[in-house]
Amino acid sequence: MAMMAREVRVMRKNFLSTFVRVLAQPLMFVFVFAYVLPKIGGGMAGQGGATFATILVPGLVGSSIMMQAMMAAIFPLMMELTWQRSITDRALAPLPIPLLAIQKIVAAALQGLIGGLLVFPAVLFIHADGQAPEVHVANWPIFLVVMITGALLAASGGLLLGTVINPQKAQVLFAVVLMPITMLGCVYYPWSALDNVRWLQIASLFNPLVYLSEGLRAALTPDVGHMPTWAFLLPLIGGTIALTWFATRTFTKRVLT
Repeated sequence: MAMMAREVRVMRKNFLSTFVRVLAQPLMFVFVFAYVLPKIGGGMAGQGGATFATILVPGLVGSSIMMQAMMAAIFPLMMELTWQRSITDRALAPLPIPLLAIQKIVAAALQGLIGGLLVFPAVLFIHADGQAPEVHVANWPIFLVVMITGALLAASGGLLLGTVINPQKAQVLFAVVLMPITMLGCVYYPWSALDNVRWLQIASLFNPLVYLSEGLRAALTPDVGHMPTWAFLLPLIGGTIALTWFATRTFTKRVLT
């Protein structure tokens, strides 16, 4: 609890920079896809009568949660494990090392949730005429479970990557991991729309952002095609448990070496 209080204090002191960093990416996507393109007559068509902005909202919330939680776990950890070596101070705390890993996962997941919630004001107020998204929480239990498990899944994945990737090759993360996850994570289209590209539809099932985006569509835009509830809840919950277990093991080994 003391370490979580420290994390909250740091986030509170850096709220302005965190706010700008979290909101910049989704804000640009919303501005281009929901405002600029419809204004110039190049707006993308929705599905089932829904505007493209409606389809975009769950995907943007999911991608913001995923990216912010992963980055909140990866980059501070790389600094703590290398030139700062501040991880040694935390390891001296009177608690097992695996619990220290879980604390870092929870702290990063909290930042991911904040990032996802900040997307809603952007998508609700920035759009062209007639392109307002139709979004409402149709299923609160599904919404809360998907948001929390998605943030924990991304944070645990970020912690795992932060312990196994050489900090000098961190830029590879964007080209090999983060960029494909975002572009092929069903952010801009529902998974069912990939029926005509069957190989990509199957390959995208290895992308955790797909399940986060589809789960949020089921909760926020139920009229738009989405996966069955069991199809996205099982990977989210199972993936969170598996990645947390692997991340705590690799983190413990890295700290003790």
